[in-house]
Amino acid sequence: MTTTTKSLEDVFHSEVLPALPHSAITLLQLSQNPDSGPNDFTKPIEADPGLMGQVLKFVNSSYFGFSREIMSVQQALTLVGTRAITNFALWNAVFSVIPNPKFGPFDLKSLWQDSLRRALFARILGRSLNLSNAEDLFAGALLQDMAIPLLLKELPEEYQGLVERRAQEGRRLSGLENEMFGWDHADAAAMLAKQWNLPDEFVTLIAQHTHVAELLAGGEAKRGPACVALASLLPSCSDDTWGEQQQLVDAFSQLTGQNESALQKLFEDVDEATCEFAPVLKLPVPKTSLIEYLQGKDSND
Repeated sequence: MTTTTKSLEDVFHSEVLPALPHSAITLLQLSQNPDSGPNDFTKPIEADPGLMGQVLKFVNSSYFGFSREIMSVQQALTLVGTRAITNFALWNAVFSVIPNPKFGPFDLKSLWQDSLRRALFARILGRSLNLSNAEDLFAGALLQDMAIPLLLKELPEEYQGLVERRAQEGRRLSGLENEMFGWDHADAAAMLAKQWNLPDEFVTLIAQHTHVAELLAGGEAKRGPACVALASLLPSCSDDTWGEQQQLVDAFSQLTGQNESALQKLFEDVDEATCEFAPVLKLPVPKTSLIEYLQGKDSND
């Protein structure tokens, strides 16, 4: 395929990039400050009536199962925790600004299903490794593919070819993108995160998520980013096959020192969390669970 000289800056010029609500950015920045308490988080939420309504609806959902209705943001933050509320606000904000590109077979809802499942996987894997930044890993995995709809919208002809080659050759999209453009959707998402003034930690997690081998070779310091990168190897809800299964199994073993039975337990936990969490975010539960993919759904061509 012919390499194009189109730079990422040319594709993502200022008119293309959506603006993220200021309240979500403020919450993310507060979440990076260990001295921030519920009072600090209350102010930007209450200053955004739409977000305040969504947060209260989220906290009063059946997912949390509180016996009485939570009426105040302060109470919500105290009961559920500032990071859970921040991640929900981030999810809500990104959903509200990312366009639906109407690109061939692409389904935006499937992308959000994938994003949720990857975020839960990264968080649960991070917790199993006793990493202190498991909530950051959730956010990094949640946002890792957020630039794809924008790229499909701006470069439909180029991505038509890339999507076809991905299906035919069983290769990673990021490798095909780098061949064609010299950059990939991780670089694009990191640019978007920078544009939104998201914390540097998030930008780095997003930018590195396609560099699985380098992160696994990076030792202890790269275990967190490696969790986000492993999440990118999960099967997509819209795919009947899982071409990266062996790569994830091997990467999981290298990162954790554990075997495939431990990965199966992790998948069971992620599947359970997805079933609980997806309805709260008004998403359907993926039709094929991770356990079903692991047990060989992709072998039935």
